[in-house]
Amino acid sequence: MAGKTFTMELAGRTLRVDVGRVAAQANGAVFIQYGDTTVLSTATASDKPREGIDFFPLSVEFEEKLYSVGKIPGGFNKREGKASENSVLTARVIDRPMRPLFPKDFRNDVTLNNMVMSVDPGCRPEVVAMLGTAMAATISDIPFDGPCAMTQVGMMNGEFIINPSQETWDKGDLKLTVASTSEKVIMIEAGANEIPEDKMIEAIYKAHDVNQTIIAFINQMVAEVGKEKFTYTSCAIPEEMFAKMKEIVPPEEMEKAVFTDEKQVREANIKAVTEKFEEAFADNEEYLAVLGEAVYQYQKKTVRKMILKDHKRPDGRAIDQIRPLSAEIDLIPRVHGSAMFTRGQTQICDVVTLAPLSEAQRIDGLDEFVTEKRYMHQYNFPSYSVGETKPSRGPGRREIGHGALAERALIPVLPSVEEFPYAIRAVSETFESNGSTSMASTCASCMSLMAAGVPIKKMVAGISCGLVTGDTDDDYLVLTDIQGLEDFFGDMDFKVTGTKDGITAIQMDIKIHGLTRPIVEEAIRRTREARFFIMDTCMSKAIDKPRDSVSKYAPKIVQIQVDPEKIGDIVGQRGKTINEIIARTGVKIDITDDGAVSICGTEKEKMDEAIKMIEIITTDFEKGQIFTGKVVSIKEFGAFVEFAPGKEGMVHISKIANERIDHVEDVLTLGDTVKVICLGKDKMGRISFSMKDVH
Repeated sequence: MAGKTFTMELAGRTLRVDVGRVAAQANGAVFIQYGDTTVLSTATASDKPREGIDFFPLSVEFEEKLYSVGKIPGGFNKREGKASENSVLTARVIDRPMRPLFPKDFRNDVTLNNMVMSVDPGCRPEVVAMLGTAMAATISDIPFDGPCAMTQVGMMNGEFIINPSQETWDKGDLKLTVASTSEKVIMIEAGANEIPEDKMIEAIYKAHDVNQTIIAFINQMVAEVGKEKFTYTSCAIPEEMFAKMKEIVPPEEMEKAVFTDEKQVREANIKAVTEKFEEAFADNEEYLAVLGEAVYQYQKKTVRKMILKDHKRPDGRAIDQIRPLSAEIDLIPRVHGSAMFTRGQTQICDVVTLAPLSEAQRIDGLDEFVTEKRYMHQYNFPSYSVGETKPSRGPGRREIGHGALAERALIPVLPSVEEFPYAIRAVSETFESNGSTSMASTCASCMSLMAAGVPIKKMVAGISCGLVTGDTDDDYLVLTDIQGLEDFFGDMDFKVTGTKDGITAIQMDIKIHGLTRPIVEEAIRRTREARFFIMDTCMSKAIDKPRDSVSKYAPKIVQIQVDPEKIGDIVGQRGKTINEIIARTGVKIDITDDGAVSICGTEKEKMDEAIKMIEIITTDFEKGQIFTGKVVSIKEFGAFVEFAPGKEGMVHISKIANERIDHVEDVLTLGDTVKVICLGKDKMGRISFSMKDVH
């Protein structure tokens, strides 16, 4: 196929897409430019389904090439290594709207790859990759029910900005990504500075409208260069197998098996049901091969029917009822802050650690405006939390994503560096999981920060809503506080965090082809009501405001401001002066380019000593100032006194004592501590001191 170029104007910039120019052996490929940001997006699929699996094996990659921003990678090999956190999160955002649009019975391996080759700070590579992925899959021969499109919305001074620059994205009050089909919204991801619910809905549908123009553009591409979709081998469960399963275990019996609020009891019931099927199908290898998926589907049909038709939830709750809540703080001794939040069978323990700003996380990526993170939220999900056994292999994409969501939820309420000059690490340990641990993590982390004495501005809570849909757009039921079963078998996981004044984060996943506006509005309303309930009836009972001071086990940090031109005097030649201060006092010292000096230590006396040294070093010397110093050198004509690290003045022999002395050694020895008064500077520019004139 000869190469073809398509262009459109999008948010004031030209979007250029080349098809057939590169990567011709992929099932679908686009070479896409937005401004000067350039991304190669490809879609490839295997010829045959992968055997022995009951899921769709989709892989989404977002590769950050550092040459795209004119950098050479660090390290010994000078190669890009493990995917950055931003790469993982971007791949997840792309995955979530794409996955539901592939056939549910499709088991061929599919890889959607995005390689960032050039970055224009005015055009974020993430949004270019999102569009490139949708285009590559839609024009390919891979079965895919597209097109879809994605748009990002920022906000500055109350005004929405479509596909904002990197700087606006980082500094604005809103970071919203919305994916849509031609009819419905299929994915929402947001971080926000307490945006009111109505304003958030307005932003979502502003992005949805922009998506419609992009979809029209993609349809034009499909008409001209789109490939015919290939025929795949369906891995759907045979309908006759379902019919036989209903004879063996009638729907009423399956309903009893799943209708319980105890996860362990339900799993035991399903195990017993599965054993019945295994016995009945002992001679049918075809059925046994797909029995696990078939039992899953039978449970799913049962749960969905119970909820949608009978308004019965598996644990017996009302549709808008939240599971039992409890909260406590200070359960872990000696850490800087700790809290535990429990909602039903979901339980998170969060631990906060405070440290000097030098402990902030360094970030080496494509964003020139964000080079470090002062607040780090990490989330762990051990196998015991769901009653399973497997070795720990470190955080996966899910753990990174959940940690980032809770981090995004709390950033808007954190104090500024000037108000609280600490690096902050919050670690959420999942003790038990049965639905929406990321939202429990947000609640636990908020309480843990307050317990640690971090002066957050407001309390933040989070909750998730689910959805079960019927045959028409009007046939649906929104569920407040979904548990694991409702998440697995339902159509939506709509997570929202916020204060009482607005939303701080959203993450919406769905398994269907989109949500209508009434569903989105109802979910946002439900989550608002639930957040208020959680804060008022649970979290505030454990702790209702930040503590006045940090823990006795936490480092104490005092920040002073100095003239930026004096920073070199504090540091000294090759760091000699600052290292001397640290050696003498045992404190840690961080200095920013604007002259903010943070002194961190555990003993107030030592911190005060370090502050005094820094103040002496950075003060312009005036006649009459009195200092205490140490004799560091003795000459025939006088003695040199060090009154601060790297700072010395001379006491002439005539200024040592009231009476005349012939030798300095008659009065002073090396190492003596003496009090001196400044006389100004001598003819050689040295600071001149007197001992005898001190009163």
